[in-house]
Amino acid sequence: MTVVLGANRYGKAETRVVRVTRDGDVHHLKDCNVGVALSGDMAAVHLTGDNSAVLPTDSQKNTVYAFAREHGIGQIEDFALLLARHFTGSQPAVHHARVAIEEYVWERQGPHSFARAAAEVRTCVVHHDEDGTTSVVSGLRDLVLLNTTGSEFHGFAEDRYTTLQPATDRVLATAVTAGWRHHPSATGSYDFGKSFEEVRRCLVEAFAGTHSLSLQQTLYAMGSRVLTSRAEICEVRLALPNKHHFLVDLTPFGLDNDNEVYFAADRPYGLIEGTVRHDDAPDPGAAWD
Repeated sequence: MTVVLGANRYGKAETRVVRVTRDGDVHHLKDCNVGVALSGDMAAVHLTGDNSAVLPTDSQKNTVYAFAREHGIGQIEDFALLLARHFTGSQPAVHHARVAIEEYVWERQGPHSFARAAAEVRTCVVHHDEDGTTSVVSGLRDLVLLNTTGSEFHGFAEDRYTTLQPATDRVLATAVTAGWRHHPSATGSYDFGKSFEEVRRCLVEAFAGTHSLSLQQTLYAMGSRVLTSRAEICEVRLALPNKHHFLVDLTPFGLDNDNEVYFAADRPYGLIEGTVRHDDAPDPGAAWD
């Protein structure tokens, strides 16, 4: 039996960069967490300890900071593309770059004052090969949504361990993690910010407007709304934890509870995951890696 080196990559994780753009008395703020992973002709460093092909991860971190100064940070997808193309174009041994960015939103409170927004985080992952092949997945996480009615769950399979009662009117709540893949033809010069806002709007409107018989049905409605509304998107992946809200039994206190008082359970929780895509969507390659 022969031992061989399999797939590998290395990089600098979680480089936190805050960029302040000073436009007179009005300042603009971008707060990001950047992860870089590089792969290519890296066998020698694993097999013999030869570091000649290895760009130090410290250099990758410094590149993030330098690019933030030289180029600024506009849309995170554009910044990720800039970094990925730099690493594959400047290092002969690097054949593929993956750049992932999280953006933390600050809400303006004055010309140079800000308040950190809710827990929602904007995300993107860019893959770029030395041959020019590129993929862009935009997304978000911790988008908390809740419907106080318009949700049911019944007619489900049962076994000897089933205690859940059918529900015809329940609270439906989730914290959305979503990623959407841009069609390869849409990775040139276009407005990632506008695309993000419109996709987010589609997700929220579909959640709010779907009379749900299951969270799976809602997931499909959310993904479908994005794909039918946004031509630049070819695939959506969603993870929806079911943030259970259980009615509190108030009968010991002589009180009824007509869908008014709930206990919001933290865990365990159901986790619904799924992909919605165009049937002719291009092969994703490494896009979801």
